[in-house]
Amino acid sequence: YFRNEGTLTSTLRTLLFFTALMITLPVGLYFSSKAYVFEGSLGMSDRDSYFYAAIVAVVTVHVVLALFVYVAWNEGSRQWREGKQD
Repeated sequence: YFRNEGTLTSTLRTLLFFTALMITLPVGLYFSSKAYVFEGSLGMSDRDSYFYAAIVAVVTVHVVLALFVYVAWNEGSRQWREGKQD
């Protein structure tokens, strides 16, 4: 019973961590890349910087999702192996 509760807590922590990443990272990278990279360093127009900053945000979403799938897959297979040994 307690082992199952620990895995549930671990799974919930993983889910909450990646949920926070999914919300903050793309939005933060969108605005920071728009202001500092594309408009500041590269001197792009406002219209072009919106476009490229959106691409950065979309790529970030895909990277976070891929990391979540990787972590969830490894966590699930580890829990399956531990449960199989019982």
